[in-house]
Amino acid sequence: MSRRTFIVTVGFLCILVVLLIGDFIITNTSTYKNKNRDGKLVEIYNENDDLKDRNLSILIEIDSKLLYLIDTDTNEIVKKYVVATGKPETPTPIGSFKIAHKAIWGEGFGTRWMGLDVPWGRYGIHGTNKPQSIGFNASQGCIRMNNRDVEELYDFVKQGTSVAIVGGPYGPFNHGFRVLMHGDRGADVQEVQKRLKQLGYYTGSIDGVFGNGLRAAVIKFYAANKMPKNDRIDLDVYEKLNIVLMD
Repeated sequence: MSRRTFIVTVGFLCILVVLLIGDFIITNTSTYKNKNRDGKLVEIYNENDDLKDRNLSILIEIDSKLLYLIDTDTNEIVKKYVVATGKPETPTPIGSFKIAHKAIWGEGFGTRWMGLDVPWGRYGIHGTNKPQSIGFNASQGCIRMNNRDVEELYDFVKQGTSVAIVGGPYGPFNHGFRVLMHGDRGADVQEVQKRLKQLGYYTGSIDGVFGNGLRAAVIKFYAANKMPKNDRIDLDVYEKLNIVLMD
């Protein structure tokens, strides 16, 4: 055998080996195919593919520390994840929001970020580099998830997906009234803004922020109702505003 013939033969054998190994790798690492008992390739159903085409929404229960992914058309819970929520001093916002933007982040926000359109601050659903915090009141108000879970959820939800966050039995007032003062934020502040706006005392935005405009409106409300001058929302003000706790 000449040297040229030897080189050509060896080259051909190398190419053949590469092709055979490549076909083996592709066949045996396919996401959607596997072999049955007869050795024939069969399709494998991946349930997560279906979810991307469904009309989905998110429900987060602060007290139970659970996030539910729901098929909005059938009201079926299709996924459930354990999460961490805000500390008592930095609570998770209560209300109905939407996914405003999505991003692949890092550091303390884990591997994914889904920002919410909360009007009174920056909050979102994100991963974490502190997996031991999952299941507890541990964040600055955001919803933390294990990175593997948030990566899965990230693929299912789109910008504009509805997110409902619920706390205690009293809707925006969570587990009961709190005394509100300048600087406070939340769904309960929004409800007070709405009521004072209906009565003509408040003219600002319904943004859930107890700012200077709301403070001035509260002072006017006290004066009009012949109450001692104050700038806080306490139980007497809730009562005069006809705001009651309802399950």
